[in-house]
Amino acid sequence: MNIKSVGRLLFAIFFINTLIVNAQNPAQSNASKQNNNATIIDEINSNYPNQGNVMVYQDEAIKGILSKPTPANLPVYSSGDGSIQYVKMRGYKIQVFSGNDQRKSKDEAYYKQKLINDTFDDVETIVFFKSPRWILRAGNYRTRSEANAAMEQFTQQFPNFGKEMYVISDTVKVPL
Repeated sequence: MNIKSVGRLLFAIFFINTLIVNAQNPAQSNASKQNNNATIIDEINSNYPNQGNVMVYQDEAIKGILSKPTPANLPVYSSGDGSIQYVKMRGYKIQVFSGNDQRKSKDEAYYKQKLINDTFDDVETIVFFKSPRWILRAGNYRTRSEANAAMEQFTQQFPNFGKEMYVISDTVKVPL
Protein backbone atom coordinates (compact mmCIF):
# COMPACT_ATOMS: atom_id res chain seq x y z
CA MET A 1 0.00 0.00 0.00
CA ASN A 2 1.21 3.42 -0.78
CA ILE A 3 0.71 6.67 1.11
CA LYS A 4 -2.02 7.94 -1.22
CA SER A 5 -4.25 4.92 -0.67
CA VAL A 6 -3.71 5.08 3.12
CA GLY A 7 -4.62 8.79 3.07
CA ARG A 8 -7.77 8.11 1.05
CA LEU A 9 -8.75 5.30 3.40
CA LEU A 10 -8.29 7.53 6.48
CA PHE A 11 -10.28 10.33 4.81
CA ALA A 12 -13.13 7.90 4.00
CA ILE A 13 -13.21 6.60 7.58
CA PHE A 14 -13.24 10.16 8.96
CA PHE A 15 -16.03 11.18 6.55
CA ILE A 16 -18.21 8.15 7.38
CA ASN A 17 -17.64 8.62 11.11
CA THR A 18 -18.73 12.28 10.86
CA LEU A 19 -21.91 11.29 9.00
CA ILE A 20 -22.79 8.67 11.59
CA VAL A 21 -22.27 11.01 14.55
CA ASN A 22 -24.33 13.81 12.96
CA ALA A 23 -27.11 11.41 12.02
CA GLN A 24 -27.39 10.12 15.60
CA ASN A 25 -27.57 13.48 17.41
CA PRO A 26 -30.91 14.75 15.98
CA ALA A 27 -32.51 11.35 16.51
CA GLN A 28 -31.53 11.39 20.17
CA SER A 29 -32.93 14.87 20.78
CA ASN A 30 -36.19 14.03 18.95
CA ALA A 31 -36.56 10.82 20.94
CA SER A 32 -36.25 12.71 24.20
CA LYS A 33 -38.78 15.33 23.02
CA GLN A 34 -41.38 12.73 22.10
CA ASN A 35 -41.96 11.19 25.52
CA ASN A 36 -45.62 10.16 25.35
CA ASN A 37 -45.98 9.88 29.13
CA ALA A 38 -44.91 13.48 29.82
CA THR A 39 -47.48 16.22 30.31
CA ILE A 40 -47.23 19.50 28.46
CA ILE A 41 -45.80 21.17 31.58
CA ASP A 42 -43.12 18.47 31.88
CA GLU A 43 -42.27 19.07 28.24
CA ILE A 44 -41.98 22.84 28.76
CA ASN A 45 -39.83 22.40 31.88
CA SER A 46 -37.40 20.06 30.06
CA ASN A 47 -33.94 21.32 29.15
CA TYR A 48 -32.69 20.91 25.59
CA PRO A 49 -29.27 21.91 24.27
CA ASN A 50 -29.05 25.27 22.49
CA GLN A 51 -32.55 26.28 23.60
CA GLY A 52 -33.80 28.64 26.30
CA ASN A 53 -34.99 27.42 29.70
CA VAL A 54 -38.56 27.88 30.93
CA MET A 55 -39.84 26.87 34.37
CA VAL A 56 -43.60 26.67 35.03
CA TYR A 57 -44.84 26.46 38.62
CA GLN A 58 -48.35 25.05 39.07
CA ASP A 59 -50.77 23.79 41.67
CA GLU A 60 -50.95 20.00 42.19
CA ALA A 61 -54.64 19.99 41.20
CA ILE A 62 -53.76 21.36 37.77
CA LYS A 63 -51.01 18.77 37.42
CA GLY A 64 -53.58 16.02 38.09
CA ILE A 65 -55.93 17.36 35.43
CA LEU A 66 -53.19 17.72 32.82
CA SER A 67 -51.82 14.25 33.42
CA LYS A 68 -55.02 12.52 32.25
CA PRO A 69 -54.35 11.10 28.80
CA THR A 70 -56.70 11.93 25.95
CA PRO A 71 -56.52 9.48 23.05
CA ALA A 72 -55.13 11.02 19.85
CA ASN A 73 -56.19 14.62 20.64
CA LEU A 74 -59.87 13.85 20.16
CA PRO A 75 -62.47 16.45 21.14
CA VAL A 76 -63.74 16.09 24.71
CA TYR A 77 -67.51 15.98 25.30
CA SER A 78 -69.47 16.34 28.53
CA SER A 79 -72.64 14.63 29.71
CA GLY A 80 -75.82 16.68 30.04
CA ASP A 81 -75.18 17.52 33.68
CA GLY A 82 -71.43 18.03 33.09
CA SER A 83 -70.36 15.36 35.58
CA ILE A 84 -68.77 12.97 33.06
CA GLN A 85 -66.29 13.86 30.35
CA TYR A 86 -65.64 11.48 27.46
CA VAL A 87 -64.18 11.21 23.98
CA LYS A 88 -65.77 9.58 20.98
CA MET A 89 -63.61 7.10 19.12
CA ARG A 90 -63.80 3.87 17.14
CA GLY A 91 -64.46 0.89 19.36
CA TYR A 92 -66.95 -1.93 19.80
CA LYS A 93 -70.55 -2.36 20.89
CA ILE A 94 -72.77 -5.38 21.28
CA GLN A 95 -75.71 -5.49 18.93
CA VAL A 96 -78.36 -7.10 21.08
CA PHE A 97 -81.39 -6.83 18.81
CA SER A 98 -82.28 -5.99 15.24
CA GLY A 99 -85.77 -6.45 13.84
CA ASN A 100 -87.75 -5.23 10.85
CA ASP A 101 -91.33 -5.97 11.95
CA GLN A 102 -92.65 -2.41 12.20
CA ARG A 103 -95.37 -3.31 14.72
CA LYS A 104 -93.36 -5.45 17.13
CA SER A 105 -89.66 -4.60 16.73
CA LYS A 106 -89.80 -1.18 18.37
CA ASP A 107 -91.53 -2.54 21.47
CA GLU A 108 -89.19 -5.54 21.62
CA ALA A 109 -86.08 -3.32 21.33
CA TYR A 110 -87.25 -1.06 24.19
CA TYR A 111 -88.27 -4.09 26.28
CA LYS A 112 -84.81 -5.67 25.90
CA GLN A 113 -83.19 -2.31 26.63
CA LYS A 114 -85.12 -2.09 29.92
CA LEU A 115 -84.05 -5.64 30.87
CA ILE A 116 -80.38 -4.83 30.23
CA ASN A 117 -80.56 -1.47 32.05
CA ASP A 118 -82.22 -3.09 35.08
CA THR A 119 -79.55 -5.80 35.28
CA PHE A 120 -76.42 -3.90 34.17
CA ASP A 121 -76.87 -0.30 35.33
CA ASP A 122 -73.35 0.72 34.22
CA VAL A 123 -73.86 -0.35 30.58
CA GLU A 124 -75.09 2.30 28.17
CA THR A 125 -77.78 1.12 25.75
CA ILE A 126 -79.22 2.84 22.72
CA VAL A 127 -82.27 2.05 20.60
CA PHE A 128 -82.51 3.60 17.15
CA PHE A 129 -84.31 3.17 13.86
CA LYS A 130 -82.31 2.66 10.71
CA SER A 131 -84.76 1.91 7.95
CA PRO A 132 -86.18 -0.71 7.87
CA ARG A 133 -84.84 -1.98 11.23
CA TRP A 134 -85.11 -1.19 14.93
CA ILE A 135 -81.69 -1.78 16.51
CA LEU A 136 -80.55 -2.10 20.14
CA ARG A 137 -76.83 -1.72 20.92
CA ALA A 138 -75.18 -1.94 24.31
CA GLY A 139 -71.85 -0.90 25.83
CA ASN A 140 -68.82 1.19 24.92
CA TYR A 141 -65.72 -0.98 24.64
CA ARG A 142 -62.25 -0.03 23.43
CA THR A 143 -61.22 -3.55 22.39
CA ARG A 144 -62.97 -6.52 20.88
CA SER A 145 -61.87 -8.71 23.80
CA GLU A 146 -63.65 -6.37 26.28
CA ALA A 147 -66.80 -6.54 24.15
CA ASN A 148 -66.60 -10.35 23.90
CA ALA A 149 -66.28 -10.64 27.69
CA ALA A 150 -69.33 -8.39 28.18
CA MET A 151 -71.27 -10.37 25.59
CA GLU A 152 -70.55 -13.55 27.58
CA GLN A 153 -72.06 -11.87 30.67
CA PHE A 154 -75.12 -10.83 28.64
CA THR A 155 -75.48 -14.37 27.28
CA GLN A 156 -75.31 -15.86 30.79
CA GLN A 157 -77.90 -13.39 32.10
CA PHE A 158 -80.19 -13.52 29.05
CA PRO A 159 -79.77 -16.90 27.32
CA ASN A 160 -82.67 -16.25 24.94
CA PHE A 161 -80.81 -13.19 23.48
CA GLY A 162 -77.79 -15.32 22.58
CA LYS A 163 -78.56 -16.08 18.95
CA GLU A 164 -79.10 -12.44 18.02
CA MET A 165 -76.12 -10.87 19.82
CA TYR A 166 -72.80 -10.13 18.18
CA VAL A 167 -69.94 -7.65 18.51
CA ILE A 168 -69.78 -4.80 15.99
CA SER A 169 -67.38 -1.96 15.30
CA ASP A 170 -68.96 1.40 16.09
CA THR A 171 -68.29 4.86 17.53
CA VAL A 172 -68.10 4.61 21.32
CA LYS A 173 -67.89 7.03 24.25
CA VAL A 174 -64.78 6.46 26.37
CA PRO A 175 -64.84 8.26 29.73
CA LEU A 176 -61.76 10.20 30.77
